[in-house]
Amino acid sequence: MAERVRYGREPLQALQLTSALEDKPVNDVRSVSRYFCSELEDKPWYYNKEFWSGYLDHLIASRFNRFTLGFGLEYDFPRGVTDDYFHFVYPYLVEVPGYPQVRALRLAAADGTRLATPTPLAREERERNMEMLQFVAAETAARGLQFQLGIWTHAYQWTDSPQAYHRIEGLTPDNHAAYCRDALAVILKACPGIQGLTLRVHGESGIPEGSYDFWRTVFQAVADSGRMIEIDMHAKGVDEKTIEVATATGMPVKLGAKFSAEHQSLGYQQADIRSLEIPHGSLSRNDEALFRFSSGSRSFTRYGYADFLRDGSLYKLWFRLWPGTQRHLLSVDSEMAAAYGRAASFGGATGLDLMEPLTFKGREGSGQPGGRCAYADQSLNPRHDWQKYDLYYRVWGRRLYAPDADPESWRRAMRADFGAGMETTEKSLAHASRILPLLTSAHLPSASNHDLWYELPTNMPIVEGSEPSPYGDTPVPKIFGTVSPLDPQMFSTIVEHVGSLGRKEMSAKYSPIDVARWIEQCVDDAQSSLQSAASIVKDRTRDAFRRIEEDVLIQVGLGSFFAHKLRSAVHYEIFQQAGDAGSGKAAIEHYQKARDAWSAMAERARSVYRANVSYGSVPKRSGHWVDRLPAIDADIAAMTANIQQNRAGANSSGAGARITEASEIAQAARQVTGKHTPPEKFAPGLPLLLKLEVSSGAGTPDIRSVRLRFRHINQAERWNALGATAGEGAYRAAIPAEYTQGEFGLEYFFELQDGRGMKWMYPGFNKTLSNQPYFAVWRRIG
Repeated sequence: MAERVRYGREPLQALQLTSALEDKPVNDVRSVSRYFCSELEDKPWYYNKEFWSGYLDHLIASRFNRFTLGFGLEYDFPRGVTDDYFHFVYPYLVEVPGYPQVRALRLAAADGTRLATPTPLAREERERNMEMLQFVAAETAARGLQFQLGIWTHAYQWTDSPQAYHRIEGLTPDNHAAYCRDALAVILKACPGIQGLTLRVHGESGIPEGSYDFWRTVFQAVADSGRMIEIDMHAKGVDEKTIEVATATGMPVKLGAKFSAEHQSLGYQQADIRSLEIPHGSLSRNDEALFRFSSGSRSFTRYGYADFLRDGSLYKLWFRLWPGTQRHLLSVDSEMAAAYGRAASFGGATGLDLMEPLTFKGREGSGQPGGRCAYADQSLNPRHDWQKYDLYYRVWGRRLYAPDADPESWRRAMRADFGAGMETTEKSLAHASRILPLLTSAHLPSASNHDLWYELPTNMPIVEGSEPSPYGDTPVPKIFGTVSPLDPQMFSTIVEHVGSLGRKEMSAKYSPIDVARWIEQCVDDAQSSLQSAASIVKDRTRDAFRRIEEDVLIQVGLGSFFAHKLRSAVHYEIFQQAGDAGSGKAAIEHYQKARDAWSAMAERARSVYRANVSYGSVPKRSGHWVDRLPAIDADIAAMTANIQQNRAGANSSGAGARITEASEIAQAARQVTGKHTPPEKFAPGLPLLLKLEVSSGAGTPDIRSVRLRFRHINQAERWNALGATAGEGAYRAAIPAEYTQGEFGLEYFFELQDGRGMKWMYPGFNKTLSNQPYFAVWRRIG
C-alpha cells in the first residue's frame, strides 16, 4: 500500500481498492546475502547506518523474509591471502574470556601498504565492529526479517601468504575448537538478533572434512545458547555423520545447496551433473587430507542438490544462487525470476538465497576507492550501491514470494522513472538478461565462479594449442569445443553435436546451433526494445536509464560474440572432422564477426566502467573488456593459420551445409505439440503409469518411436530409458514398481523420434526459456 501511494498519481485514489488483494508465499525462505570481502570497499557500507536503513527497508518491501550478513568468503581457501579483514571473524568482533592471548595483528593498511611495526587491532575498533553487528541484527529483526550470521572460514593460519594484511595470534591446534565455540557463544549472547548461522563445513573452511569433533565442539555454543538458532550448513561435501552432529544439537538444521554450480543458469534444476562431478576414485594427497568427501566419494555434492532431497530427512534443503554468471551488470528478467520462484521448492526444498549483485567485489585484496559499482563516469554512481539494483530486488523478491505476482508490483516504480518508456525498458533488460544464464546452462567452461565470470570472460580457445586454457575444471582437451554444458542431459557439446550428426546418429539434446539461435533472438529483441525505449523515455540522460542502457548493451555485445563464436566453433569442428572447406571459411568469418561485436562493445564500455572492474587478484577476475581482445585475436590467428595450412587436404563435401540443415529440421520437429498431465503424487512400490498424447496431421512429422527417460531426484544417479507403447492416440510407459520404492522422488521426460531419424524432448523449453524442461513428482501417496 505504501508503494501504491508513493508512486501513484493520486495518493488517495491509490488507497481505494476495487477488489481484495491476497498473496500467499510459495517459498518459505526468500533470502538475500551480503558478504564482507574487502576492507577498502566494504567498511564504508558496514559502518553506515543510513545505508542499512534504506537497504533493509527495500528488502522487506520486496517480500524477502531473511537476510544473511556473511564473513570469511574473501578466499576459496586460506592460501595466497592478502586482504583478510574479518576472514577469521571472531577476534575482529569479541575478546573471549579465558583467551587473552588471542588477537588480530595488523601487518598492512587497507590498501596493502606494509606497516613498519605490526599493530594489534584496537579495542575501540573491535567494539565498533560488534556494535554494528548488533545494530544490523536488531534492525533486520525489527523489520520482520530473519537475521542469519554467515561464518565461512574457521582457519586461523594462512598458507603461502607472505603478503597477508593480518595475522591471528594466540591459537594452537589444541585450543582452536574450544576458542571458536566460546567466541561464538559470546557473539550469540551479545547479539540476540541472530536467529541462524550459515557455516561452510567442507575443506575450504580450513577444517579438513570428517573433523566431526571440531564441529561437535563448535555446535555446542548453539546448543547452549538458550534459544532456537538454525544451523545452515553449506551442502558441499556434507556426509551423514556431519548431519548427525548438527541435528544432535536439537536445533533446526538446513543444508544450503548451490542452485546451478557457482553461477546463474536458466531457472530450473539441471537434469544431470557434469561428468567432472561424478566420483572418479583416486585422490591427491592434498585432497585426501582436506577434501575426502567433496573431491572424493561425495564429489556430486559440489554444485547441486546431490542426494539430499530424501523423504523423511531430519534436515531441510534450500538453494543458494552464487554470483559467477552475473555479479556486476544489472540483470532482471521477470520470467526468469518466476522460474526460480517455482524451482526454489523443487523436490520439497524450502526456498532460495540470493548472493546479491556485487558479491565478491574487491575480493583478494583487489579493492579500489571510487565506489563498488566501478563506474568510470562517476555521475552514474548511486548514493548507495544497492540502489543500482533496486529493480533486481523488487522483481526477484516478488517472484520468489509468488511466481505469478502482479507485474504492477515492480512496474509502479519503473513507471515513475521511465514514464511511457517503462514497458520497452523492461523488455530490453529482460531479453538481454536471458543471454548469460542460457550460456551457463548450455556451455560452462568452469563450474567455479573463481574461474569463470561470464560478464567479463577470459577467452576460451577454439584452436587447441593457440593459448593456454584459462579454466581448470573443464574436459580435456581444454578447448571451446569440448566444454561441457552445466546440464549435459539437455544440451550437447560442440564436438558431441558435430560427431553425432557426422555419424548420422541423431541426438535429442539441444545443440550449440540451437543455443546460438536463441541468443541471436535475445540480442535482436533486446536491441529493438532498447531503441524503442530510448525514443520514448523523456530524459535519456537520467542516471537510472543510462545505467540500464549501458548494461543492456554490454550483455547484447556478449550475446553477439558468443552466438558467432558458437557457430564458428561448430564450423571449425566440421572442418576438423570432415575437412569441409566451406566450413573452414565460415569458421573464420563467424569468429571475426564475434571479435567485431566484442570490440565495439568493449570500446563503448571503456567510457562507462573503470579499467579494472576488480573481483579478484588475477586477470580472469579483474580488468576490462578491452583487455580480452588480444587473446581473441591470437585464437583467430591460430584458426586462420591452421585452416590455411590444411587447405590442400580440404574438400567441398558440403558437410557444414548438411549439418546446418539438420539443425533446422530438428528445430521444426520440436514444434510438435504434446499433451501430458503429470501426476501430483506417486505411490512407492507401485508402477507410475504415464501417458503422452502427440498431435498429428498436416505439417507435423510422423512419430516413429517414443522413449521414457527417468531418474530419481538424486544427482548421484544417471538416467534410465524404456520404450513407450503406442495405442489409442497416445504413447504409454510406466516407471517400474521396484524403481518407485525408496527415499527419492522421480523426474522424467519423453524422447521422440520421427521417420527421418530426428529426435527431440518433451516438454522441452518454452519460448522464454523459463520452464522446467522435464516433469518431476515427489509427493507421495500414503
